[in-house]
Amino acid sequence: MPRHLSHTTKVSVSSEVGRLRRVLVHSPDSGLGKVVPSKAQDWLFEDIVHLDTIRRMEYDFYTKILLYFLDPDKIQGQLADIDDEARNRAFYKPGDEGIFRSDKVVELQWLLADILADHEIKMKLVASVCAIETCSYNTQKELQQMSPVHLAKTFISGSMNNDQMLFAPIPNFIFTRDIGIVINNYVLLNKPAKKARTREALLAKYIFFNHPFFEAYQDKIIELADTHHHFLLPREGDDRKVTLEGGDVMVVCKDHLLIGVSERTSLEAAYQAIKVLFEKSVVKKITIIRIPKKRDYMHIDTIFTQIKRNVWILLGTFSKKAMKHEDDDAVQKILENNKKEDKLKIIQFRKKDPANPEYFDNLEDLLTDISKNDLECTEKVRFIYSGNNEFPFDAREQWTDSCNLLALKEGVVLGYDRNDKTVEAFRANGFTIIHAQDLITRIEKGEITPDELEDTLILMPSAELSRARGGFHCMSMPLHREELT
Repeated sequence: MPRHLSHTTKVSVSSEVGRLRRVLVHSPDSGLGKVVPSKAQDWLFEDIVHLDTIRRMEYDFYTKILLYFLDPDKIQGQLADIDDEARNRAFYKPGDEGIFRSDKVVELQWLLADILADHEIKMKLVASVCAIETCSYNTQKELQQMSPVHLAKTFISGSMNNDQMLFAPIPNFIFTRDIGIVINNYVLLNKPAKKARTREALLAKYIFFNHPFFEAYQDKIIELADTHHHFLLPREGDDRKVTLEGGDVMVVCKDHLLIGVSERTSLEAAYQAIKVLFEKSVVKKITIIRIPKKRDYMHIDTIFTQIKRNVWILLGTFSKKAMKHEDDDAVQKILENNKKEDKLKIIQFRKKDPANPEYFDNLEDLLTDISKNDLECTEKVRFIYSGNNEFPFDAREQWTDSCNLLALKEGVVLGYDRNDKTVEAFRANGFTIIHAQDLITRIEKGEITPDELEDTLILMPSAELSRARGGFHCMSMPLHREELT
């Protein structure tokens, strides 16, 4: 099997904002260009996207920024040649020989092609995919004859070539956060809630259990078990089914994990995760955040993410003021507090005494507690609000992932350029705002280095990416972050 990635690669994540050193990503593949309107929502997309734009004008900037921060030798001073039209984006294409091949910005499709070079794994995975997708026996034989690189592309895009579709694409594979999460030096694999993501989970499982990159961590890969007789449960028993996605899991410090119970992650999965993570002493504290099961929210990282030790971005709907109805009159407050639906529930369990949890009635109190007590922050804890907490911009911009930001290092985050009111809120909180293209130009000219950036919101082009309903927190699975000191 090819060993493009080092055995000594460190897999360790103990915070949301420590300096990012290694990340797992997947570039938009041709499958995104084959999502049709009638199937878009079945495949978990809100709209169809323009493939060339999402690649060339948007995601390529993400790749560049990641490389400048994580692996500058691959790109620094070479951008004019890399972006020469004659190269036809070879640098950015996972199946092309000219791809950048970094062991710090790691592409899922390379890992899949690597493991498919092993004949036994190839046969097993072809059989498994064909079973899931109900392929004919002849199709299975055709797949078995493919080269590893071509087969990896077919498994992901659903097409044997540009004209022949074998099965549905898996367009959500760009959201690598959801396939698993690194918790300290363990890997918790997901169990997707939606049928459209079944192939993603299968491919990810084979990669984590078979690629040399993860060889030293085989006894630290965790899979959640299904409940007994789960297949007999009625649809209304969904909370007892085990479904978990990485967007509902946040490692806020080495001892404390957040798990969201949402549209995509079930109560049973949260219970199973608490049980196994405490048994293995992976963390000492797990907080369950139960949010309304609404498509608007999907995962907890769509309503808040961390910017710095003492700074968080949050949807104002879940702020202390909103949850306590502080602006309502007396009658309104009584009526609102007695509504059962859309209630936020936060329960914190400790390994040493799980039978006596602590409760929080709003996210601001929980996040303040994390900053002060877990991260020992002495500065005032601050909240930046989606849409500057102005209606209707708060809801509009949360829908286009104003809260779903990726920290490259503490205080330096990636977000979408379309969320104007949220940008205003960052500026008002002392952050520098810079567009990705401007930052890249300045780095190439030697005017600034990534290490010099502090308290900065990097704005990424987002006309098409935002249609996919996920931001840069979703489009990243951190494999290694430096520990916060």
